[in-house]
Amino acid sequence: MKPSISSMKPYQQSDIGKRLLTTLAALSLILCTAVAARHPAPVSPPGSAQQKNDRPFTLPAVQEWRGQTGQFRLKEQGRIVFTDTRLSGSAERLAADLHTLTGLTVTPVHAHKAAAGDILLEYKPLKRMNDEAYTMDISPKGVAIRGTTRGVNHATQTLLQLLDKRLQPGTPTGTLPCGRITDTPDYALRGMVLDCGRKFIPMDYLRRLVRTMAYYKMNTLSLHLNDNGFPAYFHDDWSETYAAFRLQSERFPGLTAEDGHYSKAEFRQFVLDAAELGVDIIPEIDVPAHSLAFSHYRPSLGSKEFGLDHLDLDNPAVTPFVDSLFAEYLEGPEPVFAGPRVHIGTDEYSNSRQQTVEQFRDFTDHLIRHVEAHGKQAVIWGALTHAQGQTPVKVDDVLMYDWYNGYAQPDSMHALGYHLVSVPDGMVYIVPAAGYYYDYLNIPYLYKNWTPANIGGHRFKERDPQIEGGMFAVWNDIVGNGIAVADIHHRTFPALQVIAEKTWKADTVRTCQQWQRLAATLGEAPGTDDLGRHPAGTVLEEPLVRPGSARAIAHIGWPYRVSFDIETAPDSRPTAEARGTALFRDAETEFYLADPITGRMGFARDGYLFSFRHTLRPGVREHITIEGDQHATRLYIDGRLVETLAPVTRLYPKNKPFKLIRTLRFPLQHTDAALRSRVTALRVESLFNPQAQ
Repeated sequence: MKPSISSMKPYQQSDIGKRLLTTLAALSLILCTAVAARHPAPVSPPGSAQQKNDRPFTLPAVQEWRGQTGQFRLKEQGRIVFTDTRLSGSAERLAADLHTLTGLTVTPVHAHKAAAGDILLEYKPLKRMNDEAYTMDISPKGVAIRGTTRGVNHATQTLLQLLDKRLQPGTPTGTLPCGRITDTPDYALRGMVLDCGRKFIPMDYLRRLVRTMAYYKMNTLSLHLNDNGFPAYFHDDWSETYAAFRLQSERFPGLTAEDGHYSKAEFRQFVLDAAELGVDIIPEIDVPAHSLAFSHYRPSLGSKEFGLDHLDLDNPAVTPFVDSLFAEYLEGPEPVFAGPRVHIGTDEYSNSRQQTVEQFRDFTDHLIRHVEAHGKQAVIWGALTHAQGQTPVKVDDVLMYDWYNGYAQPDSMHALGYHLVSVPDGMVYIVPAAGYYYDYLNIPYLYKNWTPANIGGHRFKERDPQIEGGMFAVWNDIVGNGIAVADIHHRTFPALQVIAEKTWKADTVRTCQQWQRLAATLGEAPGTDDLGRHPAGTVLEEPLVRPGSARAIAHIGWPYRVSFDIETAPDSRPTAEARGTALFRDAETEFYLADPITGRMGFARDGYLFSFRHTLRPGVREHITIEGDQHATRLYIDGRLVETLAPVTRLYPKNKPFKLIRTLRFPLQHTDAALRSRVTALRVESLFNPQAQ
């Protein structure tokens, strides 16, 4: 047993001994001070051999970081060595992304050993950890990543984030801090719900979104494939009310939406490709409510009592129709719904009569078992508090999205045995420009207060095994309100960042202010640019914009300023340019010098055309400036503000208002060959301020 200090006897010294020791101590102090003055101790710079590296910023934060000294520097013509062919895809994607971020060429190589300077990917399940876990050892000699395929995929995204300096101009790239990462998620399901029913979301965007989700270790995208608008915005007439079903159907010709849908082949391939990135696509066909698309297709299916957006559960033809519809995408050796889970909807059906409640519960139970019979896990919206009754509804192996306590009380659903996904509407619902729920999520509140264990204010024990995880949702309730995919993405991206953070690691390691400042320095996945975000300053300059020319930059996102001089041809035509002439366009947007309808300057995107009150005149020279942010688009002529296209209120019958959004993510990729005017002094500026995000 170690003796305490109080029990030890003081050292007995003679007076002569005391004086001698005091003198020697003084001489020693004088000598050391003199030496220090001539040779001051060096200050260790961060990452030097004398100082261990601090935890680097990644989003989400890694679970464990053990800092070491020094750095690893990527080298040109380096190698990514993968020891198992199951990791070949991970290695190839990493090589491509490294080239995008750093410009370095790194070659994937299948081998059993790594050499100095290599990045090693080793397939190795980690003991007592799930298949999303990984370790990463970074030393001056190389990087070693170990885990299963899913874990290695996550590790490569961590590595890319450590190298990502796209929004940090002047910061050296190509180096990694030495240390050891041990990482695994706190929650198994981390993702978002996207409403494609009320607004068509193109497949190209979905693919880019999945890539960015994987960059942030989000692993679930739930796609709401059918829905309808509110009758109040369509003269209270169900036959006029917008409704859409977004999948190609061969069994029910005419059911598929004509203004945008996915073919069976492309949807199946999308599911398979997303799985390669570690993202599970959960397709949702929402029944028996939100089902106006089916009533439009076959009116006898709709309920006259509860509204045509409700399927009539008294009609014996309803269940066979729904069974056949689901079976179309579940049957065969190569089903369209190729992933492990399928969402059957089951939210917000009427509970006005107990008989209706029992019918709804029976229908829900039947459809769960129908999906399971095809080898899929059934997913439902929580509705069984709203629809309390005696008819049993299957619990085992059913996943429930718990979104509103009045429809599904979280503790009651937990007690029944359901595995829950936390999607509390008052915290994580986005409805763009609707005036209810969130337009943009409250990021500081979520960072400080929310984890998946918090469902509508009911807090479970952190990492409760019945809480599968958490999601946010984007709902496009207000059909025809001018919202573009670019607007949706601008709202989605910050939400994705904070939900990724809080579902992977519930315990934060930084203050909210620190986290927000650093999160603003990370963009979308390498090679993905829906935000069109650039560091503040001049992004592009062209002395002369030539007809038919192209640019490497597809577009610039908010906030921005684009200016140019234009001199129109001096002839007798009523307008300087033919209608439909685009000065700039990309795959989604056209900026017109003369729009196709009015001949005025304007732009089109997502099926909407917006025009400024300005028409180019023959033989006139003008200096044009366009400024845009996520709220409005402004046109200046010779330094004078001509018009601001801000949200404008529109009224439907019964004074039902909504906001029409007129934003522009400015396109730059192509100039029409038909351009007649002389356009000079093009300047494109980013006004992006990370601290304002």
